Amino acid sequence: MADADRYHRFQLWLGLLGFTISVAYLLAVLLTGAGHAVGQWAARVTPAAWAQVALVALALGFGHGALGLLVTLARGYWLPRRFGLLHQPPRAWLADRLKALLIAGALGFAAVEIAYALIALTPYWWLLAAAVFFAVQIALTAVLPIWVVPLFYRLSPLADAELRERLLTLARRAHVDAVGVFVADQSRKSRTANAAVVGIGRTRRIIIFDTLLSSFTPEEIESVLAHELGHHVHGDVRRGLLVQGALLLLTARLAALGLDAGVPLLGLAGPADPAGLPWLALVLLALGLIQLPLGNGFSRWIERQADDFALATTGNAHAFIGAMERLARLNLAERRPHRLKEIIFFSHPALERRIARARASPV
Repeated sequence: MADADRYHRFQLWLGLLGFTISVAYLLAVLLTGAGHAVGQWAARVTPAAWAQVALVALALGFGHGALGLLVTLARGYWLPRRFGLLHQPPRAWLADRLKALLIAGALGFAAVEIAYALIALTPYWWLLAAAVFFAVQIALTAVLPIWVVPLFYRLSPLADAELRERLLTLARRAHVDAVGVFVADQSRKSRTANAAVVGIGRTRRIIIFDTLLSSFTPEEIESVLAHELGHHVHGDVRRGLLVQGALLLLTARLAALGLDAGVPLLGLAGPADPAGLPWLALVLLALGLIQLPLGNGFSRWIERQADDFALATTGNAHAFIGAMERLARLNLAERRPHRLKEIIFFSHPALERRIARARASPV
């Protein structure tokens, strides 16, 4: 428990340091006139508006990534390795980070280009942008298990026929269709364990980390999966997308107002001026910070419901508590965070709250 507290304390401070670096970087770019300088440089390089946006975005992204590189390495590699969570070789870890960076970079780059194309087209760009990004979120939810997960894990059908049938029977009892049960080779990277039901419709499948298979009893695995099935029974994918869509629409509208306010403040040629990109990024960063506790509060609510579903479906509180205890040890979970920290940063209820709720359940 002491190691878990220390680990999460270091992660919190590093996260706050990374956030401070991001804010300071964007403010420095704006206050020093570097944003205008980069915009003017891009205009000299090319007359195409989309290419100017691309050059400004790449320049700003490279500068931000370079400044935050040490924090990223500390949070993602050094600290988990120091506390025994990660044993992936450096080269393999870097390969995974590069793949994640390319995917996130491509999506972020496309988002910026779409947003600025719409800004130049109509004052209602925020509404159209929200609609486009919402459609992309739905598409990503569908293709995640097919295109994205295999980039980071080798997936193989669960060989244990008895356990496979047990888990598929549980899914059928919950009226959740799945195309199969697959094992992800998490053990070659980390000791952490988990399970998931990913995808929608005909892409939905059960994925179990091999670390879960090697460390948990069948009853405990069943409890973990029952929790994940609860999300699908309750329509949490749909509910989550609707909440994300509402927040996306609100964020887009407030970002449009913020961008408009920044035009005279920063001396921009208009909202579509690429030199305003760091200002837009700063506005979005602030909006994301404000929305963080709201999104996490919704997430904790549906996670509690999924816990209750797992307990009611399996009728085995002992196995559920055992699974939570094992997950806490393997994943180095923070069992009793400060309540304010839980409200702001936690997407799941604190572990001790989950265990206490299970102990109080009638099953």
